Amino acid sequence: MLQIKNAIIALAELPGTRVTGDSGYFKSKPMGPKDQPDYVNAVAEIVTVMTAIELLKHCQAIELQQGRTKSRHWGERSIDLDMLLYADEQIETDELTVPHPGVCLRDFVYMPLLKLNPGINVPGKGLLSDIVKDAEKAADKKYKTDYQCQFAGNIE
Repeated sequence: MLQIKNAIIALAELPGTRVTGDSGYFKSKPMGPKDQPDYVNAVAEIVTVMTAIELLKHCQAIELQQGRTKSRHWGERSIDLDMLLYADEQIETDELTVPHPGVCLRDFVYMPLLKLNPGINVPGKGLLSDIVKDAEKAADKKYKTDYQCQFAGNIE
């Protein structure tokens, strides 16, 4: 959990950037190989003067500063900073896709995001709460996850 707290502090220290909120911690089962520890996730909301690509580069630098290494696809890592949304923009480049493809599909992504902002809109898709509710109602398999995401406490 210290990794997440340190990442939020590092985000707040970026030029022209301030953290305006966070979701608290959420624990979940890992995505990918099951022989790894549970994940701890959180969502932070920031306001920045940076472009999305500039912010992405800074997030990648924060990951490296915190010792991120990636040994296997969807494997364990010390920190993973993803840009879920960037204002109301839709971005599709080789480097970055926003909204993040997992926003509406993975409970460990949408649960913290909804806790932070229950009325959040996903550009090009609609209200996240409606998307999740409709998917659960329809029992659409691609929206059903088994990550057992649960709130695990506030970030102090």
